[in-house]
Amino acid sequence: MDLQRRPVEESIGDRDLTQWRTPIGRALARVVTRTSTWTAATWLLVATVLVCFVGIVGLTAAATETYDAVVEGDGVAALDHPVLELAVQHRTPALAQALTTFTDIGGKVGMPILSVALVLLATWAWRSWSPAVLTTLAAAGSLAMTVVGKQLIGRVRPPLADAVPPFETSPSFPSGHTLNTTVIIGVLTYLLLTHLHRRRTRILAVVLASCWIVAMGLSRVVLGHHWLTDVVTGWLLGLAWVLALVVCHRMWLTVRKHRSPSPSPAAQGRSGATKAT
Repeated sequence: MDLQRRPVEESIGDRDLTQWRTPIGRALARVVTRTSTWTAATWLLVATVLVCFVGIVGLTAAATETYDAVVEGDGVAALDHPVLELAVQHRTPALAQALTTFTDIGGKVGMPILSVALVLLATWAWRSWSPAVLTTLAAAGSLAMTVVGKQLIGRVRPPLADAVPPFETSPSFPSGHTLNTTVIIGVLTYLLLTHLHRRRTRILAVVLASCWIVAMGLSRVVLGHHWLTDVVTGWLLGLAWVLALVVCHRMWLTVRKHRSPSPSPAAQGRSGATKAT
């Protein structure tokens, strides 16, 4: 099937998302496509649940290792205090006000409003439920990782003397703004790439999304609301969850393509005759 005839969402540029290049991907695709329709759907649901579980386990391990690094002062955690001091030195009232306004977009109120607006727009424009389903799964996993991480570590935020009001009271690790922004923007950007036909446009979309995600994380450090380690962990966990959701979506596309009825020889003959005329 050439690019022009592929169903929407099944490709990014000339890359067919239903074609798996790794042995593990091909093996999993064979498993789900050789079963009945109901069984294939069940496998996909089970796979999603397992991915969520693995994400939570990975969060526990990552949080523990990072927290140990913070306590011991080695690795990236050794940059926490110097980076915060540098941010405070170069922070101006105008910059603080601008970043506070920007960071509110990734907060408890701003991000849900933005997410719902973008999902409704994408669902209406693309006539697809993929944005709603993937974003719901993304938000659920991101929220779970944020809550578990904060409860597991309970890390104290930077001193209030170094922070810009309004002050945060929840535990610092990981950065919820960073994690949630990475996940939601990452998933929506992935879906957007399946609808963009020009390579330059896709590159621009990725660059803009990446700048937004990076800026959201760094703004939390500049405002003194998080340590650098909190933000870096939010980026890593968010990207891992986005990749997991992309795999699940691609697997669903593979099953849908496998289940789609092939045109009969008679229908193909009629189609060819029509084109000939």
